[in-house]
Amino acid sequence: MTTDIALHTSTATRPRRRRRPYSRLSWLLCLLGAVLAFVAVFPLVWMVIGSFKTAEEVNSPALIPQTFTLENYVYVFSEVPFARYLVNSFFVSAVVTVVSLWFHSMAAYALARLDFPGRERIFLAIFSTMLVSAPVTIIPTFIIVRTLGMVDNYAGLIVPALFNAFGIFLLRQFYISLPDELEEAALVDGASYWRIYWRIILPLSRPILAALAVFFFLANWNSFVWPMTITSDPNLRVVQLGIQTFQQQYAADWNYILAAATVAALPTIAIFFVFQKQIVASIKTSGLK
Repeated sequence: MTTDIALHTSTATRPRRRRRPYSRLSWLLCLLGAVLAFVAVFPLVWMVIGSFKTAEEVNSPALIPQTFTLENYVYVFSEVPFARYLVNSFFVSAVVTVVSLWFHSMAAYALARLDFPGRERIFLAIFSTMLVSAPVTIIPTFIIVRTLGMVDNYAGLIVPALFNAFGIFLLRQFYISLPDELEEAALVDGASYWRIYWRIILPLSRPILAALAVFFFLANWNSFVWPMTITSDPNLRVVQLGIQTFQQQYAADWNYILAAATVAALPTIAIFFVFQKQIVASIKTSGLK
């Protein structure tokens, strides 16, 4: 009883922490963040609203149209095989994502956990490819793909996109941070390196694999230059090339372009909101060691 009274007294007499008022710098930073958020979100809002405008109103400065119409979306899916373009983009992006994660995780595990001659030099050579600009490699890659007979087919869209030094780098940084005791205990129990990779490493790397899957899927979904370079068959067009079909020789049907762009942006926005925690975690992981 005495102890309870003492605790109650100490709690009652304990001074409450006062929240420190926001300083001018804090208010300035909040205002700057709000402005940057508005600048980042406004083009997306303008695109979505513009997709419901008529051809006469799409170029008007008014943000809200006088009449909302769904004719643009009907035209996109009826006059142009836009659904086919969406299927092509989804197929290419999904295959590249799954296969890339498989090979990149194995390569990163070998470079992070296995000890063999030349390991650091191999990783340095792989990492150095991240410093080369993508447009520089388009012509050599196209020559190789054409020599292998992969022009105008799905292989030409998928195979060159499978290998990405960023994925190996990110996974290697994550595998280095794992405790050595897990691998040592498995080796004592007689597990092979393949079993360690399959039973221990992969289950532990699900968060980083999910984040990397988002990066790979979005990069291939938004790819434009390489599909335009490697394909000329209309049946192989991806969604970004499909949007280009609304660009005429001397003018552009902006109402149709905005509708098609809105449809193409929906999967990317949905994926980001679902996996935003994994994306933030991957950014933190990349700077561990």
